[in-house]
Amino acid sequence: MHQALIGGPSFHQRLDGVPGTISVYAGRLAAPPTWTRHAEATHYAASTMKLAVLAALHRAAEAGRLDPDTPVEVRNRFTSAAPDAPAFSCARQHDNDGAVWDRLGERVPLRWLAERMIVMSSNLATNLVIEHVGLDAVAEVWARVGARHSVTGRGIEDFAAREAGITNLVTAADLAALLDVVASGATAPGPVASPTGCTAMLDVLCAQQIRQDLAEGLPDGTRLAHKNGWVRGVRHGAAVVFPDDAPAYLLVVCTSRPLRDDQRSDRADWAARRLLADISARVWRARHDLTPAPPGR
Repeated sequence: MHQALIGGPSFHQRLDGVPGTISVYAGRLAAPPTWTRHAEATHYAASTMKLAVLAALHRAAEAGRLDPDTPVEVRNRFTSAAPDAPAFSCARQHDNDGAVWDRLGERVPLRWLAERMIVMSSNLATNLVIEHVGLDAVAEVWARVGARHSVTGRGIEDFAAREAGITNLVTAADLAALLDVVASGATAPGPVASPTGCTAMLDVLCAQQIRQDLAEGLPDGTRLAHKNGWVRGVRHGAAVVFPDDAPAYLLVVCTSRPLRDDQRSDRADWAARRLLADISARVWRARHDLTPAPPGR
């Protein structure tokens, strides 16, 4: 059984016993997966939606709709996705990246904002990029990679849109499809961007500075094109792993766990982070044997 490559029955029973939903997609580029687990289940996207925003920026640049090297104003005021809602803003204390906040009122290239959006998961930079590319362009990315359930409906901290039921969702399978298109597109033209554009996206993802969860399950120095995301009760990791001694492979793990109002989230997040690292280490050990699972598995 192909999932046995990743772990024995006790490991999969342990996954079954973890509260919430654990979704996994693991397999080679441009090939059917080796192992999936609830890969079509939807999860709140957290910061993994920034992958689609990055791709939308590159598509817009290649179509001539914008120049990513043109300076734009860094401001903290954004258009809500909810009809007739007032503009919204981000809270600095909820952002990982002070570098973008330090540039408020200045002008910086969109390309730099896109890099900060990925390498430090800047929420402010993300909303600025969305303001310039538009949510329709992000939706087009999901459509072009064949995503079945993922949607980027609003910016980060757009609470009026959230109250209106507008949200951001991903699945492990859809995140894998997007990363597959970007990684495979670095060597041959694909549906999202040119080889030059895909290579540039991979370079940014490989420069990720928040090397947690999936990255923590890999040997030091392993090349990894990675974006993770986390909020209360949610911890996701999506990656292309480039071993020196085996073909590149995709690994996406999404975890969602309901928490009581009085339940501490830091312990749950630490457990989820360690689980992602464990899964990553197991897939790494099976990296030479990641052949497609037989149909129906």
